[in-house]
Amino acid sequence: MSRIKVGVLRGGPSSEYEVSLKTGAAVLKNLPEKYEAADVFIDKKGIWHTRGIETRPDRVLPHLDVAFIALHGKFGEDGGIQKMLEQHRIPYAGSEPVPSAWGLNKHLAKDIFRKNGLRVPYHALLRGGEMSERQIIDAFRRIPQPSVLKPVDGGSSVGVYFARSFFEFRHALKNAALHSPSVMVEEFIPGREATCGVIEQFRGAAHYALPPIEIIPAAGCHFFDYAAKYGGKSQELCPANFSQPVKREIEDLALAAHKALGLRHYSRADFIVSPRGVYLLEINSLPGLTEQSLLPKACAAVGLAFPQFLDHVLTLALSRN
Repeated sequence: MSRIKVGVLRGGPSSEYEVSLKTGAAVLKNLPEKYEAADVFIDKKGIWHTRGIETRPDRVLPHLDVAFIALHGKFGEDGGIQKMLEQHRIPYAGSEPVPSAWGLNKHLAKDIFRKNGLRVPYHALLRGGEMSERQIIDAFRRIPQPSVLKPVDGGSSVGVYFARSFFEFRHALKNAALHSPSVMVEEFIPGREATCGVIEQFRGAAHYALPPIEIIPAAGCHFFDYAAKYGGKSQELCPANFSQPVKREIEDLALAAHKALGLRHYSRADFIVSPRGVYLLEINSLPGLTEQSLLPKACAAVGLAFPQFLDHVLTLALSRN
């Protein structure tokens, strides 16, 4: 019996290039024996390569049975690669183009969450590179402080800044705008950070919430930034040390967020647990799957080994579910 040819797409032109390479490497390393892997590398200029040779998508995709998108951020999670795969009629693991784009746009996603009754922080969208000093002052006064500023369509906490004063706010706005012309600013809510993954069609449930993970950033970090995520100094408690009602609320919110955006196969949502309640921060339609990543750890906590997870979502993709 011939093996299933799966193309693992990694790299790409986004700021999350390095994380994507690691996710792709982990996927390639852990694919079950039934799959024949094709390492599809996309460089920072968007040029495709297989076996170290430059190529084009139309030369690669027709030879695949299914694709695993190990790309993150722009092109990976904005619906672009999903549209390309659908044009070539290649099934793929992960969400469809429009829900993917909604999930990557943090401001749009928050608006959808709020309309669905989910608690999110106060937020506003700014054109960071085009604002005058007067407009920056007005924004600083209008938005509850301290605040967190982030590129509206980025991930892995790249370009995310914490601001306590106007000078920090102005500096953060200008620097976040280097990653995206649109910058989302949200009120900083003190509390404990958490994340929760969702898998579809698992253990008899149409949507299954994995155990929440509590994230304790290293001393001196205001939040789970890029260095905290991949520097190995943060504590990640799985299962999380929250009360059962709080764990249940996190799980329910993760499921509700996944459904609100119409995501598919799997996702991971991030939260702040504060005295004011549990706040939904954002959702990842293609969360990282590196050796340091959170979703594989949550899967392991319920006895789902990483190769089994990969087989599960690829099976969903092949069955067009």
